[in-house]
Parts: sequence; structure tokens; C-alpha cells
Amino acid sequence: MSKKKLMKGNEAIAEAAIRGGCRYFFGYPITPQNEIPEYMSARLPEVGGCFIQSESEVSAINMVYGAASAGARAMTSSSSPGISLKQEGISYIATAELPCVVINMVRGGPGLGTIFCAQGDYFQATKGGGHGDYHMLVYTPSTIQEAVDLVYEAFDKADQYRVITYILGDATIGQMMEPVLLPEFKDLDKLPKKEWATTGRTDTERHIVNTLEMNPDKLEGMIKHMYHTYDELKKNETRYEEYLCDDAEIILCAYGTVSRIARTAVNKLRAEGMKVGLFRPITVYPFPEEAIGKLSEHNCLKKFLVTELSEGQMIEDVKLAVNGRKPVEFFGRNGGNVMTSEDLMSVVKGEK
Repeated sequence: MSKKKLMKGNEAIAEAAIRGGCRYFFGYPITPQNEIPEYMSARLPEVGGCFIQSESEVSAINMVYGAASAGARAMTSSSSPGISLKQEGISYIATAELPCVVINMVRGGPGLGTIFCAQGDYFQATKGGGHGDYHMLVYTPSTIQEAVDLVYEAFDKADQYRVITYILGDATIGQMMEPVLLPEFKDLDKLPKKEWATTGRTDTERHIVNTLEMNPDKLEGMIKHMYHTYDELKKNETRYEEYLCDDAEIILCAYGTVSRIARTAVNKLRAEGMKVGLFRPITVYPFPEEAIGKLSEHNCLKKFLVTELSEGQMIEDVKLAVNGRKPVEFFGRNGGNVMTSEDLMSVVKGEK
């Protein structure tokens, strides 16, 4: 029987990626995700993989493009401003329908900001941070174990839908330590063949990966095809957690690290006799709008309180899902500051 192992979040994520089949990692240092490339640099050669510290974030994401084109399971990681530098390459990869995994351990911004925990990259991750019409499958883990499980699965989902699977983490998840149960190594020989990969010309066809299409009708067709895939993601891959929502008069909406704080606030408020619940998106693209819409129809529910480490980004998706049926309020912290459960309790009670 496997035993749990105490691991730092970034290192656990890296090990989960390797066990999930990642054999190619391309990245560049930036706090607070440096332990991911550091771990990969030592671990990948042990399993026959390839680690390259590129000369920049721009070159790293384009190396991912090349490896993914050849059918490899490839990954990169960075933090906020580093992800911004990768955006052009991310847009190219998305349009070429190449599967890969991107990790963002979010820090405070805008600009260089701070190295501390924040959630200001929500728009960048969910609204197509680069140019053009595209989306990614975006997971938001709230524990290191959940991060391990999602990263381990991320490569399968990327291959299945031919999309970028994106982990929207944060500095706290990356730097804290928790006990985790690591999954078994996937058998790479049993993975489905990628018939589209650019691994050489056959007798009948030549495989080409390209994102430039000068024919407007053909490009529109490509984009329509991508959005058919996104519809499949919405139908099959939307994930969320409801905690004590059935009779709740107030529902807190939070993801990632903040959802842990919100859960503590809910438990304390319940102990005081207040009917409060928590709705936690696990995927923020696709966003669980249907589930929130159903909650908004509960007669007992008085309002939603969205709480984020930003000036309010996910709140827009919550408002769209609620569609005016209930009030949606907001409480956030920023600049590397993190709210406490007592802060949330005071807001719920109307003291703040």
C-alpha cells in the first residue's frame, strides 16, 4: 500500500507531471515556481526525459510547440509576468490544436508586482490571454493533493481534446508543504497513437502543423472546429464542489487557496447558527455556470459573496451565471495580502 509523502507543492506538481507521462520540460526561472524547473532538471534525466532551461520564456513556449507537434507530452511552467511573455506561443499552440500542459503559480501584479500569492491572472487564463478566439481547459487546485491529481490527469485531457490544459495555481499552493499520495507511473507504450504528429512523412500524406491561414473561410472553419471542442469541454469536463449549499442563505464563491479560507469561515459561521455555504469552481474554463444558476434559484438563498485575491475577476462569471436572480457581492484583497477567515466572517455579518 502506498504511503503519503510530505512534499512542497511545486515539487509535487513536477513529480505528478512525470508520472503522468511528461518527458519534455522547457522553462525559465521566476519566483515563486522555481522549484518546478529545478526538480525537473534533476528528475527528468532519471526517467529518460529532456529538460531545457531556455534563454527566455518566449523560447520556452516555442520549444513546447515543437515537442507537442512531434507528439511528445510536453510542459512548461512560470508565474504571472512569465506567462504574459508566453502568451503569443500559447495562442499559436491553441490554434494548432496541440496538446500540452502549462502551469501558472500566480503572484501579485500588475507589472512585476510581488512574489506573494494573488489571483489576478483569472482573466488571462479564462478569457484568452493572447490574441484571437481560443480557450484552454483551466483547473484551479485548492490543495497540493488536488494539484497532483489534476496535473497527473492533465496530459490525458490535453491529448483527448487536443487542447492546452492549464493549471491556475498560486504562490501559496506552490510553496506550502502537505502530505500527498503520488500516483503510479503511466505506461507510455500504452498511450493512444497521435496520428497527426509531425514524426515524418508517410507514403500517403505529409503532416503539417500551422496556425497561419490566409483564406478567411478556412480560418473561420478552423475556429468553428475549435469551439466545437470547447463545447465538448463544457459538456464533459466542468468541475466544481458545493459545500453546505442546499439550505444556505449566503453562498461564498471562491477558488484555489481562498476557497480553503472560505471553507473555514463557513464552518465557523455554521457553528454560530448562520446558514452559509461554499461554491468552489475546480474548472474556471469551462466555468460551472449551470450549477451556479441552479443554486441561484433556491428560495432560501439571499445572496452570493465572491471572494478573490484581486479587485474582482471571477465575479463577472458568477454574475453572468446568476443572471440577476440574486445579489452578487464582492470582497477581495490584493498586493500579496491574503484575507483571513475572520475577515470573511465580518463581511458576511455586515461588519465590514
